[in-house]
Amino acid sequence: MTLANNLPTTHLWLILTESHTGKTRGMKARVMFCVTSVVLGASMLTACTDDNKKLAADAKLAQQAKASKAAAHAKISNAAAAKANEVGDIPVLMYHRIVAKPSVADDRTPAQFRAELERLATEGYVPVTAAEYVTGRINIPAGRHPVVITLDDSSPSQLTFTANGEPTPDSAAGIIRDVGARYPGFRPVATFYVIRDLFQLHESSQQRQALAWLATNGFEIGNHTKDHLDLSGKSQEQVTQQIAAGHALITGLGGPAPITLALPYGNTPRKPQWAATGRAGSTSYSNKGVFRAGYTPAASPFAARFDPLAIPRIRAGNSGGNCEQFCSQGWLDSLKQNPADRYTSDGAPDTIAVPAHKTEEVNKKLRAKVLAYKAT
Repeated sequence: MTLANNLPTTHLWLILTESHTGKTRGMKARVMFCVTSVVLGASMLTACTDDNKKLAADAKLAQQAKASKAAAHAKISNAAAAKANEVGDIPVLMYHRIVAKPSVADDRTPAQFRAELERLATEGYVPVTAAEYVTGRINIPAGRHPVVITLDDSSPSQLTFTANGEPTPDSAAGIIRDVGARYPGFRPVATFYVIRDLFQLHESSQQRQALAWLATNGFEIGNHTKDHLDLSGKSQEQVTQQIAAGHALITGLGGPAPITLALPYGNTPRKPQWAATGRAGSTSYSNKGVFRAGYTPAASPFAARFDPLAIPRIRAGNSGGNCEQFCSQGWLDSLKQNPADRYTSDGAPDTIAVPAHKTEEVNKKLRAKVLAYKAT
């Protein structure tokens, strides 16, 4: 049998004929029938194997399609349950000094700063850095809302260290970390827009330590120019020199290269693109987001109306002039009363979840990622 299985049919016929000389013609016929059966059986077995493989492959594809459909349905159900709206407004809050006795409208007391952060935590806001916001890396739980906390001018009230190397309890960094510890869903991050008077630390080793601590603990270090020069009306050379100097200040002290810029006084250069990219000497910069000082929440980075070179920020405050309406308390009140206006996450960072009627509000370049659902 071994020989028969390994030789062609014609060879087998010759061997059997020569080995059985004098046998009847019927014997030859039976041998031929057996050989033919073996060959046909092998062909049929091959065909059956191929059919089985095809059936198995088809079944696997059908199973994968079913699983994919179920996963898509689950994502849509989750988005609907969360009332997700990822083209909604995002508050970008602007803070300056955190001091016990405020002397200007932009100052906040430690108690005021803490109270506003606690309000954000209880109302479902999750802080993201300015860089995460402008690049669309908003990875927060379903039903939650992103908020960007920014602190300008690198005041010592924002970051001062105790003897053991931790931020003092009443500094901005200390309060942010404490609120994060008390409210586990509140991510203790913010963006510090620094200038040359780095937290009034005069030794470069201390400045380096401060920036290293911020970066290690998840805070973003942003560019606010080196000298806090008003860039409106300045030449391109003056604008690029100031921004490049601020960039070099951070990287020269070992900090990560900043990709966001807060314009001093919120004033835009004659050509907004100067704030985005430029070079002075050996230092070049490329900012993904440029922040102004304004009076409205910012657009989602996925929205068609999002302008990365003119992002508004909301001044912190609750009283005085039109602040009740246009400062942080007023806008947080408004977003709470009109929840459909604010950005609400579906918890899936790979999609842009929106009610079906808001699909057209998504940037056309990003519509392949849209997950639309029928709002009830």
